[in-house]
Amino acid sequence: MKRSIGPVGLTVIAVLFGSIQVVTAQDAPSRGKVIVPESSIEHPGDAGLRAHTNFVIYQQEGVQPDNSKPGATWETPASLACVYKLVPQVSGCPISGTTAVPTGGSGAIALVDAFDNPNAAQDLATFSTQFGLPQANFLQVYASGKKPANDPGGWSLEEALDIEWAHAMAPNAEIILVEAASNSDADLFAAEALASSMVAAAGGGEVSNSWGQSEFSGEKANDVNFTTSGVVYFASSGDSPGVIYPSASPNVVSAGGTSVNRSGGNFVSETAWSSGGGGASQYEARPPYQNNVQSVVGSKRGTPDFSFDANPATGVAVYDADGGFNWIQVGGTSVSAPSLAGIVNSAGHFYISSKLQDANIYIHSTNPNNYRDVTSGGCGTHSATAGYDLCTGVGSDQGYVGK
Repeated sequence: MKRSIGPVGLTVIAVLFGSIQVVTAQDAPSRGKVIVPESSIEHPGDAGLRAHTNFVIYQQEGVQPDNSKPGATWETPASLACVYKLVPQVSGCPISGTTAVPTGGSGAIALVDAFDNPNAAQDLATFSTQFGLPQANFLQVYASGKKPANDPGGWSLEEALDIEWAHAMAPNAEIILVEAASNSDADLFAAEALASSMVAAAGGGEVSNSWGQSEFSGEKANDVNFTTSGVVYFASSGDSPGVIYPSASPNVVSAGGTSVNRSGGNFVSETAWSSGGGGASQYEARPPYQNNVQSVVGSKRGTPDFSFDANPATGVAVYDADGGFNWIQVGGTSVSAPSLAGIVNSAGHFYISSKLQDANIYIHSTNPNNYRDVTSGGCGTHSATAGYDLCTGVGSDQGYVGK
């Protein structure tokens, strides 16, 4: 989240709990509050030096939080796998009545994050048991060779989210959590290099990055960090309107955000999330795979490429024991990046670069059997429209073809 006050679709309440800011979601299907952790707030001078997370926490108004179990209205691996047609279909894909989870995945998915989650393995095991997923082939490594400091409720929760939702969408892929020593660009890119080499050594796969920062003039020099052969990179498009890096890099798949809309518990539509990031880059030129959407992006790289449920009011269940959170509802494009990385992994094409992966997405983007065209809602000055747009990209996933 690039701005700490007044993101579109959110109204600030003058209540602070330590380093956590509380806001009310205006685009929520039911009233509630969105809690923005310190790790998701970008501060002046951060761009080009350090990154922030892209998640927020949701609490429904008038409901006493019970973190001993997932909430009845929180999206689950099964409910969203149904919405995105990854499993046999259940009419309406109700959260309470949909249980089939994805069964694919191979190779490896690495999640690059800062700081340490000391309970990562246990969190992932608890999440898997709750939702009927196989226990993960999981590895946690320290990029510097030394265990980083802990950031409970911030990067630590981000790590739980990342590994759980990558595993949810690709349960048979190896899940590798690579922890950077800090959220500085230098440390994160060192972790990126280690993650890339580990994924390539595992036979290929994906590296997911749920972090970002405002664009800056020297960002193109960092694009080389996303070029290891055999690896497809994902990056969150951000949690406020506009463009962030590395989502803007032409060497990543930019993961945007939507709202999953339900009526009577049944899925009815998907719209753009009003606080989702997206737009035309200030510094990155349009890559060839976006030539067919030149009328929208102009001469610049447009973000996002495709999208996943990210509105916190329609958010997902995450388990994070660090800091005593346990079960919690989370939104933001930090959900999108690992989830889409998992879907692409399960699709099984294993392209040798993100550019080839992106090219495949755009080639298949107009087929409604492959992508759901999100045509309503908006994000900042942009609107979701027929075809590619700067809120949701080509739309959201429909099955495994064209991924």
